[in-house]
Amino acid sequence: MSKKDREQESGKNAPWRAWGKVGDDFDQASVDQIRRACSLPVSVAGALMPDAHVGYGLPIGGVLATVGAVVPYAVGVDIACRMKLSVLDIPVAALKSEHERRRLARAIEQETRFGVGASFTRPNDHEVMDRDWDVSPVTRALKDKAWSQLGTSGSGNHFVEWGTLTIEGEGLGLQGGQYLALLSHSGSRGTGAAVCDRYSKAAMEQHKDLPPDLRQLAWLGLETPEGREYWAAMELMGHYASANHAVIHRRITEHLGAEVIGGVENHHNFAWKERHVIGGVEQDVIVHRKGATPAGKGVLGMIPGSMASPGFVVRGRGCAESLNSAAHGAGRVMSRTQARKTFAWGNVRREIEAKGITVLSAGIDEVPGVYKDIERVMARQEELVEIVARFDPAIVKMAPEGEKAED
Repeated sequence: MSKKDREQESGKNAPWRAWGKVGDDFDQASVDQIRRACSLPVSVAGALMPDAHVGYGLPIGGVLATVGAVVPYAVGVDIACRMKLSVLDIPVAALKSEHERRRLARAIEQETRFGVGASFTRPNDHEVMDRDWDVSPVTRALKDKAWSQLGTSGSGNHFVEWGTLTIEGEGLGLQGGQYLALLSHSGSRGTGAAVCDRYSKAAMEQHKDLPPDLRQLAWLGLETPEGREYWAAMELMGHYASANHAVIHRRITEHLGAEVIGGVENHHNFAWKERHVIGGVEQDVIVHRKGATPAGKGVLGMIPGSMASPGFVVRGRGCAESLNSAAHGAGRVMSRTQARKTFAWGNVRREIEAKGITVLSAGIDEVPGVYKDIERVMARQEELVEIVARFDPAIVKMAPEGEKAED
């Protein structure tokens, strides 16, 4: 990317850089949000990914490094939301057979749950429920709810889908070629949202002097009781979100009698304790990646497109200016409200089916037209990640029309 395509600021605020251009890749409001985030007294660096769009406090696709403090809204509402891809030993030719496609679709329909409040009457087993859920009053009170929701996918942009994984050369420990893969996107469900709500309010209460445009960026000192509680609860939600995906993939593969032969998993909407060189000084910082994928050197991750566009398995290049981060998806180009006014299922479904893709259920606010061009997003971040494999969706399930988004 040429220098004129870069956004960069420094001075009294923490320095930050964006991968993309205002107007072409993201709007001015997203730039304003990262600029404000870098004006916090605890901020030391920031970055804006090419999939960026406006969020609460920090934009989706925003990365923020702070010292000694964590910003709940810079982590996000769906704490530890993540991607998980599993490569199965089922021949990819199954996607060409109507009988096999029905069998794959039935496995998703029967073994997962979608939507606000989605749960299982008989909770799934996983060792995450043996962890200490007393780290916060929120996790203690909602442990039973979390258990019942383990293995569910929520609403909004969460999905479970089958597709073709194409590996050039070697990747994920597999030889080059095409494979059948299962891809899911979900997070910490209602419990994670409740953790965000409690501690973002606590942060705002501690920083009542912040101007209105900074209130959602209120922070908690890591040495304060609230800061320690939030951090412990956030970490627990990370383990819980991972377990959520593990259960989804386990139930589906067991339903099919299949084996997993490879895969990758990564999360976003989280804060990490890391060591970075910022302004020529190596220091310990808290890196918030809100809708941004960890992309340290050699780190594998999954960046999805939309229900009708490809996703990519990537390997991080370890770009210091991005705080070892990359985009987490294509990024939205319009609000959910505008999407409902713009698109109709009849036209969209015909376009999707013409590509050989089956959508079992989804909201009109998640159709391909609401997302940026994933190929352009990937081109904008070539210095952040290298592509290892390509995933093309074939059978997609999301929360049905009418569900309120949780993402």
